[in-house]
Amino acid sequence: MKIPSFLALLALVPSFALAEIDTAKIEAASGLKGTLNEAEGVFKVSAPRTDVKVSVDGWQMPPFMGLTSWAAFTEGKKAPVMVMGDLVLLQDEVNPVMSAALDAGLDVTALHNHFFYDEPRVYFMHIGGEGETAKLAAGVKAALDAQKAVRVASPEPAKTFGKPLAVASSITAAPLETMLGGKAEAKDGMAEFTFGRTAKMPCGCTVGKTMGVNTWAAFAGTDEDALVDGDFCVLPGELQGVLKSLRKSGMNIVAIHHHMAMEEPRYIFLHYWGRGSAARLAHALHGVLTTLETK
Repeated sequence: MKIPSFLALLALVPSFALAEIDTAKIEAASGLKGTLNEAEGVFKVSAPRTDVKVSVDGWQMPPFMGLTSWAAFTEGKKAPVMVMGDLVLLQDEVNPVMSAALDAGLDVTALHNHFFYDEPRVYFMHIGGEGETAKLAAGVKAALDAQKAVRVASPEPAKTFGKPLAVASSITAAPLETMLGGKAEAKDGMAEFTFGRTAKMPCGCTVGKTMGVNTWAAFAGTDEDALVDGDFCVLPGELQGVLKSLRKSGMNIVAIHHHMAMEEPRYIFLHYWGRGSAARLAHALHGVLTTLETK
């Protein structure tokens, strides 16, 4: 029987097992200790949320059961390293952490819940990126530092964005229509705008605005003190730019996820909530709409 040579056996080993990662640099820049999975060529740092008590269905959850922020590093293709991770955040931590991550050069790829009946409410923000080792690890640290800063400033998690909105709404739709370039649907002093896109489903059906492939914005309150909530329907390549623009204008991102499966092209939906004058809010949304391939 012919015995395979050492080189032949080496060729059977997955390439990621041979990756070299500067683990010391990652630990120094992130401020976290990690573990190396040599078989996969991945170095993972973790930060259990031991600073808050979270109950799910009446049971106090230990961090081991899914309340640990983490970031995993492996060899990149276009840059030295790529990172993927998941940050465990309370509601009032999400947007400061998102801004810190985006400003540090990380991508934010999803924002959603993992539990029902959790108290306080917990959200999970997925991050990613490819670049220099120290820069990516420092980005993870910047995000976690932003989370810690929220808790230092307010040990008790916030339960509201701010003061309640006026009971009766009286939004003037006309100036918003001019700014956003669309006709508003009005109801009880509120105004809603919808901008459609199209996708093809696996069955061959083409779906569009009325089937839910749309960006929308609904305004309530008064012209001087309004809130807007809505949903942006974006292509994957548009997501980071839209997130950065909305956060810079003070909009709160409350979810990033998909609404469909196997559609072409692929769309991601991000839900937002903003407060301010109706004109300022519309201006912020118009700035994003103009960057999309189509409305």
